[in-house]
Amino acid sequence: MSLAVAEQRIKDIVKETNLKHIAIIMDGNRRWAKAHNLPSAFGHKKGVDALKAAMRACDDFGVKYLTVYAFSTENWNRKPEEVAFLMDLLGVTLQNELQEMHENNVVISFIGDTGRLSEKLQKILNNAVETTKNNTGVNLQIAFNYGARDEIVHAVKNICRKVQSGEISASDITEDTISAHLYTKNIPDPDLLIRTGGEMRVSNYLLWQIAYSEIIVTKRYWPEFDKNMLSEAIEEFYGRQRRYGK
Repeated sequence: MSLAVAEQRIKDIVKETNLKHIAIIMDGNRRWAKAHNLPSAFGHKKGVDALKAAMRACDDFGVKYLTVYAFSTENWNRKPEEVAFLMDLLGVTLQNELQEMHENNVVISFIGDTGRLSEKLQKILNNAVETTKNNTGVNLQIAFNYGARDEIVHAVKNICRKVQSGEISASDITEDTISAHLYTKNIPDPDLLIRTGGEMRVSNYLLWQIAYSEIIVTKRYWPEFDKNMLSEAIEEFYGRQRRYGK
């Protein structure tokens, strides 16, 4: 099968299954670096290349939304020098890649408690969002300082404030109410969750949103992720029967 035919098949699968949103837990940067006798920083930098490949592949295949887990609320417990490196990596990557992503029509957004980040980094994030907000291509949603439990607590507090103010009553609260107060309120729930690195857990990621997502775990590390691996995941997704409890 030629590359063109293979790519068209994936496009057809995406269209037939109405695959709109892929979420990824980008795991294994440090293990990849260790396996190659390199400092962990090299793994994280290589992971940026994998993200660019995934983003381009989603665009090629017609997948509208891509959400990636870049930094969790628990990652603050890592060594201070690694945390500082990851913060700097995000800022530098956005500054270096923003123009190209903008020219490629990518829409950039962030979910998580970005208020804890440095003022400098917050400005870089806000600039990326503002610059790309009117684009119409792939929606890249970066989960940074994100934790699903923290997100749900944040949503519950906002709903409670509205109940206290009389804006809504407790009896008005539905699943849609909660969804509308999550960081992801403006996009559909993930159809497919991919985790690299082989770990069989969801790590406090999009717990509400992945209730009926199909989950695929690969043992290959995130820096190895490429267009072909995304194709394989979409092929596997095509073979799943999504019953939604029926």
